[in-house]
Amino acid sequence: MSDKYIDSSVLDKAIIFAVKAHANIERKGKGIPYIVHPMEAVNVVATLTTDQELMAAAALHDVVEDAGISLDEIEHEFGKRVRDIVCSESEKIEPGENKCKTWYARKQDTLNRIKDADMDVLIVAMGDKLSNIRTLSHDYVQVGEQLWNRFRAPKGKQDMAWYYRSLAQIFEPLAHTDAYKEYMYHLSRVFGEE
Repeated sequence: MSDKYIDSSVLDKAIIFAVKAHANIERKGKGIPYIVHPMEAVNVVATLTTDQELMAAAALHDVVEDAGISLDEIEHEFGKRVRDIVCSESEKIEPGENKCKTWYARKQDTLNRIKDADMDVLIVAMGDKLSNIRTLSHDYVQVGEQLWNRFRAPKGKQDMAWYYRSLAQIFEPLAHTDAYKEYMYHLSRVFGEE
């Protein structure tokens, strides 16, 4: 066997945890298991770093926001560093909050957290957002302008373009990477040149 041994126990544990947390949840409008998205984010992060904790954070990045897992539980299972990265990737949604009315504020908060964060958070955010824009790009080719009906963005495509273009500026420290170049390709494919 030519492959060398690496200790992937943190990542393995995070993947199992994420699979259980996202069990029986559908990816928005896709008809596929939600876990496909975090696993794609892990794959993107793995193109940017070999850091197992960053890959673990990518696997777990939506468990607080979408699966009701507490940050305390993340810290208990995976440590403070992974917890802090997952926290930076999680939207702050209050119980009973109308997601349509707060869409812009929530996205602005996400942008603020990511732009002020360290490279670890930026790498995990790139994994998440590249996975998302890949899906947008694929679906846009398939269904065209009808795509925007799936989202809570008040102004549809216009708001989504603002958000993804803002992310592109924040991701500029990763401009030398294939992940960033792919992100920019899909940004142009979906929203056109600015």
